[in-house]
Amino acid sequence: MNALKTTILLAALIGLFMLFGGLFGGKTGVVIAFVIGMLMNFVMYWFSDKIVLSMYGAKPVADGEERELVSMVKNLCSRMELPMPKVYIINMETPNAFATGRNPANAAVAVSPSIMKLLAKHELEAVLAHELSHIKHRDTLIATLAAGIASAISMLANLAYFAAIFGGGGRGDDEEGSNPLVLLVLAILTPIVAMFIQLAISRAREYEADSGAATVTNRPLSMISALEKIHGYAKEAPLSGGAPSTASLFIANPFKESFMVNLLSTHPTLSRRIKNIQKTAEKIGMPF
Repeated sequence: MNALKTTILLAALIGLFMLFGGLFGGKTGVVIAFVIGMLMNFVMYWFSDKIVLSMYGAKPVADGEERELVSMVKNLCSRMELPMPKVYIINMETPNAFATGRNPANAAVAVSPSIMKLLAKHELEAVLAHELSHIKHRDTLIATLAAGIASAISMLANLAYFAAIFGGGGRGDDEEGSNPLVLLVLAILTPIVAMFIQLAISRAREYEADSGAATVTNRPLSMISALEKIHGYAKEAPLSGGAPSTASLFIANPFKESFMVNLLSTHPTLSRRIKNIQKTAEKIGMPF
């Protein structure tokens, strides 16, 4: 269901781009904005793993270190038919974890020492299964596609805004110009709609990863209890350093929450994640 939702949302994002691009830039404008937007984000797609691992002082687990953690990752990869990712320890006090990498063959799983202390073994396994589900479903690629299209929409919107303000008619290819007032309204509203679609895609991928973890471990309650502990800690002692723009990478938002943060969150609320896991438990026939 969440995979279908992601497909529909991506299609909606592409449709929004084509509609707005056609109204403002014509065929040429659409192609140029799309190429630039995708190019910008595919550069990040190739190098974002190195950037974020460096940002959080991640250190690779050497041979013979963190044997229980590495063993859990290996066992899960075997069950999920995934190649073994690199395992990192991230330098942060807030219990959390994330996965990164452009594809399953070039992936990394990173955890904080605090999450290994906070969670029981079965809960940590659920968290690792969640992160490996992101890798298996190539969520980094999906996020990059969504970001690329959203970036292209933003570029067109900025051009449309200035065209409307300074009297440009929009549209290329010798087509009749658009109404400047219409362009101005679209330039303001279209990026907002694109942003909310992009956030919805991210939330759908989180639901999918939660369900994947509950299914592969056959312990949906472990996924729920892990999320409750991580959310509880983040609420009491949110992460003070780091970049809020990286919140989508983590299994739960480690930064301080507020009404606006929740509204624009890349993660579903805890209560909704629990309901999603409960539905997954019913589907796989696990008692709840």
